[in-house]
Amino acid sequence: MAAERERFYECEVKRRRVRATGGYEPFWKVKAIDVALEDNDTEFRCMSCNGPVKLFKRRSEDGPATHIEHKLKSDSEYCSAGLYFLKATDGRLARLSASPVR
Repeated sequence: MAAERERFYECEVKRRRVRATGGYEPFWKVKAIDVALEDNDTEFRCMSCNGPVKLFKRRSEDGPATHIEHKLKSDSEYCSAGLYFLKATDGRLARLSASPVR
């Protein structure tokens, strides 16, 4: 039996925009993973807890779709979209990552 894994198909990607006073400022934008890869985005984070994520690309037509997963189990345990959080029965509350991506 295959292990159940969390899969997210949307995340936040780091973008830059022009400031009114000149120069650039970073901001986070929600995007589908496929669209982010087409746009050559390189910095990703979970849109629920701001934690670091791993990117998994589709390797074959029969394989799973391109998706991301939490890098840290502790993020998945306390992220409102995390697999371990959704399975928990102890009444825990969701919180932001202890090591957020800035």
